[in-house]
Amino acid sequence: MIESIEGKRGMPRLRPPYVAQVGVFGRPTLEHNMETLFWVRDFVERGTEWFTKEGRHGRKGLRSFSVSGRVRKPGVHLAPAGITVRELVDEYCGGMLDGHELYAYLPGGASGGILPASMSDIPLDFDTLQPHGCFIGSAAVIILSQHDKARDAALNLMRFFEHESCGQCTPCRVGTAKAAELMEAGKWDTGLLEELSVAMADASICGLGQAAPNPIRCVAKHFPREIEG
Repeated sequence: MIESIEGKRGMPRLRPPYVAQVGVFGRPTLEHNMETLFWVRDFVERGTEWFTKEGRHGRKGLRSFSVSGRVRKPGVHLAPAGITVRELVDEYCGGMLDGHELYAYLPGGASGGILPASMSDIPLDFDTLQPHGCFIGSAAVIILSQHDKARDAALNLMRFFEHESCGQCTPCRVGTAKAAELMEAGKWDTGLLEELSVAMADASICGLGQAAPNPIRCVAKHFPREIEG
């Protein structure tokens, strides 16, 4: 975004220096998540106790969950931090669509990984999903049912990453394209896909390429039957 504001091609910068030191036009710049700024007025007017009273499963606060997929009421739902996917679907999204049962979910948008329904009781918060190879990110939750396939979702995500790659670094530019090609096969070459995943995660400049392997690894770990051909 800073590169674009300066009239340049929108590509990530190498860090350091960090934008708090050298940002827009070389001046110190602050970056904030929009959801954080949204709560500032309420904190000033109401204090923080009302906010920390919310939360479930040992977590505190409120969170905006953008839910899409096989639910009756998709959309942005303000819910307690630490709520589980199953609770979120049942209490805020009107349940699953008729004829659909929870099969899998993406807890954090395109990059946040994919988990099976058997892991739908994990609290959704910033540090609860990392042990499972996932993260909550912007809390864009996508719900899949038994009529969907996790491998199809992962392939769709990889094609998105390929399209969105700015092309600056080879691991991301070439890695996402090659991964998408390999993921089209009936049986995945998991060994080669893992090699690509390591290269993208370790050598990409920005978070897009670094997180692109998450869907691959989640499908290989949690949905092996889908990729055995």
